Amino acid sequence: MSFHIAIDIGGTQLRAACYSSDKLSPTTLRRIFTKDPQSTPLERLINLIQSVWPENQTVSAIGLAAPGPVDIKRGVILKAPNIPGWENLPLCQLLEERFNTPAVIGNDANMAALGEWKYGAGRGHHDMLYMTISTGIGGGIIVDDRLLLGASGLAAEIGHVTIIPDGPLCGCGQRGHLEAIAAGPAIARWVEDRLSSGTASSLLNDQPVTAKAVSQAAKQGDELARQALETAGNFIGLAMTNFVHIFNPTAIVIGGGVSLSGGLILEPISKSLKKYVMNPQYLDNLVIYSAAFGDEAGLLGALTLARNFRPE
Repeated sequence: MSFHIAIDIGGTQLRAACYSSDKLSPTTLRRIFTKDPQSTPLERLINLIQSVWPENQTVSAIGLAAPGPVDIKRGVILKAPNIPGWENLPLCQLLEERFNTPAVIGNDANMAALGEWKYGAGRGHHDMLYMTISTGIGGGIIVDDRLLLGASGLAAEIGHVTIIPDGPLCGCGQRGHLEAIAAGPAIARWVEDRLSSGTASSLLNDQPVTAKAVSQAAKQGDELARQALETAGNFIGLAMTNFVHIFNPTAIVIGGGVSLSGGLILEPISKSLKKYVMNPQYLDNLVIYSAAFGDEAGLLGALTLARNFRPE
């Protein structure tokens, strides 16, 4: 029996799962905090992989979903957000030396796109756009049944398209990116600005505002919260129109915590798409789905990467 191990690396959690044959349910799944005073994140990752390793069995490959820019050809994490010291880290080489097993790596948003396309909401589509809307905005693009990677594996940073030149400061250091305008923290800031100017709302100005709180208030009929989601949805739809013009997908899959707002965010996105698209033919065969796997999509993408590994 053939086994593969999939890893999802996050700034808060490390997750590892072992899969047998073509099963989608792991034989073993474990998660731990990324940081601990007693050990480094790399030591914790190695111990975690060891804990899911199948006893007396061979693992064909290890697949990794990693945050931030990744050099997929060299297996190097260029810079992992929220993991101190993980800059130019040759992670695949380190794991291959430790476990004597091939290791392959991809950006976590790309891996989530791959997981949703292979096993989830994007199944059956040859051209798909995946977008995750959470603390940040990321995504991945499938073109003609292939994950779009670009020359260095850095393609599909769809949260970092410029929507408002010289607009709000993005976490990447540039201004006016979609992430700075429509991700969870941006939605919360939009509400806070209006609360501070005296706009009425069930959300209180003297309490921290989060995107989750905005979503809950919107579902209960709060007008300001609804406007916040509508504004974000309009900008997301505007960005998606650009992607639709370029890639002409038949499916858009939306994941991430903000997507759990359901129709309150998805309807403004659809309305914006219809408003800005240059020809309605782009929308004729286009469907918009909520992601099927949520946080598990990255693991399944890493699993797909491992299962498709072929030694040179």
